[in-house]
Amino acid sequence: MMEFEEIYAQYSPQIFRVCMGYINDYEQARDLTQETFISVWKNLASFRNQSKISTWIFRIATNNCLRALERSKRLKTTELPFNLVIPQEESQEEKLTFLYNCIAELEETERIIISLVLEDLPQAEIAAIVGLSNINTRVKIHRMKEKLAIKFKQHGQFE
Repeated sequence: MMEFEEIYAQYSPQIFRVCMGYINDYEQARDLTQETFISVWKNLASFRNQSKISTWIFRIATNNCLRALERSKRLKTTELPFNLVIPQEESQEEKLTFLYNCIAELEETERIIISLVLEDLPQAEIAAIVGLSNINTRVKIHRMKEKLAIKFKQHGQFE
């Protein structure tokens, strides 16, 4: 079994990106990543190797993100206008921000699936993490890609 430091070094960047895909807030994603690895550290001795350790860690992260989303639904928020004029020359960071904004508009299950796809996790592992069949996961991925492509076209990304 891997030591905690190795696990953290290997998986923390991926977990952070998954949390960003869910939450779309840098500081909150960092906090959720930290909470995930606190849980991993506390429960590492009880990990039973019934799944890959990465699947277990991603499941902890997704559960933390879902709880955070539930908490945030209870708070009142004000939406900013989405169709703001955007300059032609966008930096890579701006493009990533737009991608995360588009992902944030997807429903919860779709957000987690697309975040895991962006981490290049195998489809079978994604299905295990979210608790769906492989076929259902494949269909959801296809539909999400179509939704995101439409948003990118509307934004002038695929002209």
